[in-house]
Amino acid sequence: VAAQAQPFWGLAARGAQVEAGAPAFHFRLSDKLQVWTDSAADLYAQAVAAQWNADTDIDWCDAPELPAPVEDAIVQLMTYMVENENAALLVPARFLGQLHPHYRELQAALAIQVADEARHIDVFTRRIRRHGREPALSTAGGQASLKSLLDETDFSVAGFLLSVLGEGTFVHLLQFLQTEAPDPLTRQICRLAARDEARHVALGMSHLLYRLQHEPGFQHQLAQAVEQRFDNLAGTSGLNEEVFDALILIAAGTLTPEALARGAARVQQLMRDMADGRFSKLLRLGFEREHAERLASLHTRNFM
Repeated sequence: VAAQAQPFWGLAARGAQVEAGAPAFHFRLSDKLQVWTDSAADLYAQAVAAQWNADTDIDWCDAPELPAPVEDAIVQLMTYMVENENAALLVPARFLGQLHPHYRELQAALAIQVADEARHIDVFTRRIRRHGREPALSTAGGQASLKSLLDETDFSVAGFLLSVLGEGTFVHLLQFLQTEAPDPLTRQICRLAARDEARHVALGMSHLLYRLQHEPGFQHQLAQAVEQRFDNLAGTSGLNEEVFDALILIAAGTLTPEALARGAARVQQLMRDMADGRFSKLLRLGFEREHAERLASLHTRNFM
């Protein structure tokens, strides 16, 4: 795999003889250091083997009607999750069109990641409508947080903010719902989506470990990106109250004071687990403990 993919290689298969006079293709992502991971082929193979079909691998009939407030909470949470997955689809899709095809293993890994996200959007939307509901509230603060991901032009930084910190946090949310959701359908959906998201995190982590191994000073740019994003979002509301309340109600299952207190305690534990997960990933990327703890705490309150 070449350190620099040449424009005149164009769309040719890697290693092919390119006839003189072929047009030059100016792919923006043509430097191996800026995009590569040696794990791309393995992660793509794992993703292919783990693909699931929303029509046959999910029992859509296993969805007993819940009390209206609990169903409303699930609809609100799924609405929030759809817009997060829209961002998680669009970010790699954009870079996919900028990546030189010479790096075909990464091209394949990103392409199947986009397909995963499309499937998540589909099943979350179908869960919203399972009992005749429509999507709930989307907030300005949530959209601002996600827009900051789409505005990031550096492949490594975008992967750090989205895949490592954002989707890493999202995995904890899905695992929480896999355990706490009151209906089998929601638990099934979240179990399958969490499995996919864990692979996306692994792809992002493996690329950053590769880049930092060859360019240790890039760590400063990653830290700067977290701090800059925090400053840019300081005036926004972060996670909307409706989503936070929905999490508590889902974990509670009912509206009794005792159940709501239990739900609130479980959600507080979820927040701690999310922060711990970010902290451990930052340590793996070589940040000192104190710095890692600070950066983990600066991650967007919107989770993604």
